[in-house]
Amino acid sequence: MHTLEQLRAGQLAGIQRLQMSCGLSEFPQEIFDLADTLEILDLSGNALSSLPDDLPRLHKLRIIFCSANQFTTLPAVLGACPALTMIGFKSNQIREVPAAALPPALRWLVLTDNQVEQLPAAIGRCAPLQKLMLAGNRLSTLPPELAACSRLELLRIAANRLSELPLWLLGMPRLSWLAYAGNPFCEADELAAEAGAGIASIGWDRLSIQQKLGEGASGVIHQAVLRQADGARAVAVKMFKGAVTSDGLPRCEMTACVSSGEHPNLIPVLGEVHDHPEGAKGCVMPLIDPGFGNLAGPPSLDSCTRDTYPDSKRFSPAELLRIAGGIASAARHLHGRGIMHGDLYGHNILHCDQGRSLLGDFGAASLFAPDAPYAAGLQRLEVRAFGHLLDELMARCELPIAQQAALTELQTACVQTDPVARPSLADVEQRIASIHI
Repeated sequence: MHTLEQLRAGQLAGIQRLQMSCGLSEFPQEIFDLADTLEILDLSGNALSSLPDDLPRLHKLRIIFCSANQFTTLPAVLGACPALTMIGFKSNQIREVPAAALPPALRWLVLTDNQVEQLPAAIGRCAPLQKLMLAGNRLSTLPPELAACSRLELLRIAANRLSELPLWLLGMPRLSWLAYAGNPFCEADELAAEAGAGIASIGWDRLSIQQKLGEGASGVIHQAVLRQADGARAVAVKMFKGAVTSDGLPRCEMTACVSSGEHPNLIPVLGEVHDHPEGAKGCVMPLIDPGFGNLAGPPSLDSCTRDTYPDSKRFSPAELLRIAGGIASAARHLHGRGIMHGDLYGHNILHCDQGRSLLGDFGAASLFAPDAPYAAGLQRLEVRAFGHLLDELMARCELPIAQQAALTELQTACVQTDPVARPSLADVEQRIASIHI
């Protein structure tokens, strides 16, 4: 974090990334002194409501974050910034998105947790757009022009006011990760799933919370001890945050978690937390063996929609097949229960050295009726996400020639741009099972 004093004293000359959160109500003019080098500008957590008209003087600016400020309109001047590819204005009070605010090179737009009621048709002209995050707004429709964004891969429209799922989304050639829970059109499916989950209730007074194990956008996970009639048991407890996350609503994640059922490649849910003193929601899960670790790291600012892996990460052929087969099976199981994971990524998979894998993090999960007219289309989106995962595994594994050929053919089929031509997850699982090392 940088300070205004450092900026004014000229101590930040030559930097590429500037981050300031110090109660700013006006854009510091001294930032323009960094125009020849500044590429990433983060002014989140201030009190800004406008940006200067001459912002394009920052001619190398690629990324701007202004989350948690006081903007009511996405500044039109953003569209005039020649190098700008990523815009993040989460948690403001934005109601209006002018067409002029969308730069032609836009690749990643984050407007989560605002008050946007309508997107401009001009968004269809943002040809490079790959990631569009709109959860927690007031959208009742999406502009059909968005279908022209043929490179769009990740879309978050959860917690809006959509009365129907735009079916043209399912024909978009590269869409792989979609979250739409918490909209009126899927409310009945969510209520039915919640009513039919049959999950056990675990009183807060039966839990002794211990050290923190991790934290994500939707909640915090702690190790805990669960007191039972036959003794104490070590467990993990995830307590959900109350706010809208980048993926959607924590209550929708909770519903998906408790509705997921049992599968060897899913982390089971032992019960739902009840009688928390502050009314918070949570779920109790078995404590995972510490030998498990994340398969990958989340996407970076540069990779946008692709996970990141350490350079040294490698998989044996047997590990690859076990991971790929297990995750395909878990996703197929979820689809059979009317759940689309929505975030089928390596960074949401835990694995151990033997190739055993567990798919977790249901923050982007969405529910659907298995007989809904769009059910098959949703499943084909997740097949493409699986294809990307398979590609990443194969890039880090030396396979025998025959197995390499078979997996390459499968991976190509999973990511083809005609969604209807992709294989089903049942076919994917069967084809992986037929490959022997």
